[in-house]
Amino acid sequence: MRIEDRNNVRIRECSAVPPRHAAATMVFMHGFGCDQTMWRYLEPLFRPHYRTVLFDLVGSGASDLDAYDFESYARLDAHGADLRRVIHAVGGGPVICVGHSVSAMSALLATIAEPELFAAQVMLAPSPCYVDDAAAGYRGGFSRADIDDLLDAMDSNYLGWSAGMAPAIMGAPDQPVLAGDLVSSFCRTDPAIARHFAQATFLSDHRAVLPHNSIPALIVQCSDDFIAPPFVGDYLREMLPHSSLHVVDNVGHCPHMSAPDASYRAVRHFLDGLHL
Repeated sequence: MRIEDRNNVRIRECSAVPPRHAAATMVFMHGFGCDQTMWRYLEPLFRPHYRTVLFDLVGSGASDLDAYDFESYARLDAHGADLRRVIHAVGGGPVICVGHSVSAMSALLATIAEPELFAAQVMLAPSPCYVDDAAAGYRGGFSRADIDDLLDAMDSNYLGWSAGMAPAIMGAPDQPVLAGDLVSSFCRTDPAIARHFAQATFLSDHRAVLPHNSIPALIVQCSDDFIAPPFVGDYLREMLPHSSLHVVDNVGHCPHMSAPDASYRAVRHFLDGLHL
């Protein structure tokens, strides 16, 4: 199957740059329990200046669910490999990759594996490790028992877990419609795939690969985010070469939805500084 069909790839050409001048390409990679529609608040802001590419992770949205191999996708680098395949298919590289949450780490693995495909990476609410590591003085925000409880709750009542967890992840108390959007997205996801992806996400630890980054990176962290707390953003900025950190005044884990204008300004400032 063509990667364009397998991952439901959608390309939108730049609306302002004349055809004879190739616009830089931005590839958007959504997070856990979501699909490409979650970019509908942020991605259109870039269209006047960039060619944009949206796709669904295998197992999410309108991707080919039959392509979700539980052994392969037990590691985040499988999604990173899919990202690289998408970039090869759509061309326009080196690209700017915008990854949300766990996909920021999948994208980082892709940039390390094939750096020539990337001009820059934007990491929205990323975390290299969600579990606290007292011996290393690392605070990921969760204990191992917390993660085990989360996975058990998904096993016992996925829809109930989704209804309770999605609003907490979204935050944005003044925008309740966004929480409803995330609940609906979680509930559309196959429970077995969601549970498997959650385990791959929350038990992953990519701290060791951070020093291998060679691509300019912007870390966009929310001021109040229990999934990726402030310590994590500071840690990433310290350990990830060629990176800068911008904190958005926002409650929740989805700044591309609840604070799209602030996120856009942060990303544009970063890209303008790189002349991209």
